[in-house]
Parts: sequence; C-alpha cells; structure tokens
Amino acid sequence: MVTIRLSRGGSRKRPFYNIVVADSRDRRDGRFIERIGFYNPVASGSAETLRINHERLAYWKGVGAQTSDTVARIVRNGATAAA
Repeated sequence: MVTIRLSRGGSRKRPFYNIVVADSRDRRDGRFIERIGFYNPVASGSAETLRINHERLAYWKGVGAQTSDTVARIVRNGATAAA
C-alpha cells in the first residue's frame, strides 16, 4: 500500500519533516516515491512552517494512497496545526 507520511530530518532537538509518498513497507526515513512538501515545527520568525503541493496530494489520494494520521491532521488544520 502507498502511504503519505512524514520522513524525519534535521538534527537532534531540531526536527524537520518532509511529507513524502512512500510504500508502507519501506523505512520511515528510507526510500520514497515523491516528496510533496515539508513541515518545520520549530520554525521561527518569518521562516515557513508548512508547504504542501495540494495538487499532488489530491492526485495521490485519488489513486488510492492513504495519509497517516499526522499528515491528515496537518493538512486539515493547515498552518494553524503547524504553529
């Protein structure tokens, strides 16, 4: 099954997440099919907290990809969830 989930990056205590489309059997931070955005929970100042390509998200959901609970919450709440 294809899933839309977060892939963690960044350093210790400074997380940065890529929103990726990946096979559910692959590792969390391993191989992915496509990167469709990012989420930066510790963004400060004028730094961008969330960016999602909604066109690609709609495409992948249309062909049967499932979103993880966290990604679904972030997408539903938009930038307010990121703040």
